[in-house]
Amino acid sequence: MSNGARLDLIELTKNYGNAQIVKGIDLTIEPGEFFALLGSSGCGKTTTLRMLAGLEKPSSGSIRLDGEEISHLPPAKRPVNTVFQSYALFPHLSVRENVAFGLRRARTEHIDQRVDEMLALVQLESRAESMPSALSGGQKQRVAVARALINEPRALLLDEPLGALDLRLRHQMQVELKRMQSQLGLTFVHVTHDQEEAMSMADRIAVMRDGRIEQLGTPRELYDSPRSTFVAQFLGSSNLFPATRGDGAQITVLDRQTELPKQRIHSTASTGVMGVRPERVRLSSFDSGATPSASDAISLSGSVSSVVFQGSVIQYEMRSQNGTAVMAIAQNEQDRVFGVGDPVIASWLPESAFYLASEA
Repeated sequence: MSNGARLDLIELTKNYGNAQIVKGIDLTIEPGEFFALLGSSGCGKTTTLRMLAGLEKPSSGSIRLDGEEISHLPPAKRPVNTVFQSYALFPHLSVRENVAFGLRRARTEHIDQRVDEMLALVQLESRAESMPSALSGGQKQRVAVARALINEPRALLLDEPLGALDLRLRHQMQVELKRMQSQLGLTFVHVTHDQEEAMSMADRIAVMRDGRIEQLGTPRELYDSPRSTFVAQFLGSSNLFPATRGDGAQITVLDRQTELPKQRIHSTASTGVMGVRPERVRLSSFDSGATPSASDAISLSGSVSSVVFQGSVIQYEMRSQNGTAVMAIAQNEQDRVFGVGDPVIASWLPESAFYLASEA
């Protein structure tokens, strides 16, 4: 199998009539990287992938693979292959014949040996003679991946490949795709609208919005330190409170002043929002005598307004007397379960918060 390729997208745009769908993307995908383009429907992620595959022609800009310009090449001439959500298997051919199809057209040597290697990679040796109609959704997807990989592409493009699978199979295939990518060292570019899928598989993620990259980083960077309210709400959920910024790192929020770490301040604006992830919020009961764990903790008192049991965790919403809502996520521990109406204190540490510009 060939080594993974570096992909450079330079000022890449795509117009359909007067509508600009992709708006000047600059992006480098490193060799052997599992990279995700993440965003909601209509953000331009699939159009970007189709330009990489050669299925759409850029309106302007450049696509380079290991420094070579490929924007002008048709799909068959590009050293990339694409796996689609629909599998696109030939129903009248067995698993073995589906995987071998591209090699037989090219009249490649040692076809059987290479098919056996691919079937071993996707762990389908025992289903080699099965017809697609006899396979589960996850097995069909693995056949599609094997068929795409057998031609030794320099990059594999995945367009919502797990969208048609149920939750259990999606989780299985996430593990399988990551295993295959790590084993091959191949560059994977994965388009998805599923935040959990991108976070669990990708080395880096580009969160797209309205044809542009809103933020680029590792899953942990994007989750722990979002740079916009859009990212803060799109990747997981966040409590966002109106805030003002004074000198340096001084932030006023919820009628008190606090100081955030400088690396957690992502706007120079004097008015903005302070955010904190729900799992960073601690709930304490009044009658327990509990107090926030540090003197500089930000806290708010109120009562529990909703409780949502989610198995290993419980999601709470607390409302203060003035109506401010705070969401908290706590581990499901039998001795720390609150009920609706219970008076509580919600608190969190400044280093768990972040300051962002407001959005209209």
